[in-house]
Amino acid sequence: MSKVDKPSREDAEAAVRVLLRWIGEDPDRPGLKNTPGRVIKSFDDWYEGYLHDPMSLLGSSYQTVKDYNRVVTLRDIEIASHCEHHMAPILGKVHLAYLPDKRLAGISKLVRVVETLARRLQVQERFTSEIAQCINQALEPRGVAVVVEAKHQCMTTRGVNKTQVSMVTNEMLGAFADNDRIRTEFLNSIGNPG
Repeated sequence: MSKVDKPSREDAEAAVRVLLRWIGEDPDRPGLKNTPGRVIKSFDDWYEGYLHDPMSLLGSSYQTVKDYNRVVTLRDIEIASHCEHHMAPILGKVHLAYLPDKRLAGISKLVRVVETLARRLQVQERFTSEIAQCINQALEPRGVAVVVEAKHQCMTTRGVNKTQVSMVTNEMLGAFADNDRIRTEFLNSIGNPG
């Protein structure tokens, strides 16, 4: 959506007022009077990933690899995203690894990539792939692995109401797809959820 097509903040708050009326509430009652503004302010935070390009986050973080030829792993990166089907929270964690070739990335940059992609409406399978593809394209490593473990509130708080169900997705590229030893090393380092 271009900036020209984007509704105003006032339009967005009016839409929240309509939804409050739709569920049977009075948006003008004391406890709800400021709710439309608070909801839109929350959206600024929850969906700020649309304001950033994850590739550019890695673009300036390269360091040259000298003698390091082992797997670099980050585990337990907490995420809060929202599903694109119900806009309900997806809560979980991401584990990622890459096998450097010529470039290393600052670890905070890798976390920022995850956070940027999480702060968009998502489907977990696509989210997992987007993280792996971004790292693969930006760093050109010998391999990338991403595992996402998450609970989907669209399923735990509505519909089938199964609170203990979590979903695990993974994307293995390059050496992680082709080499059992490297893949197993990564999976073991994160507690083998894949």
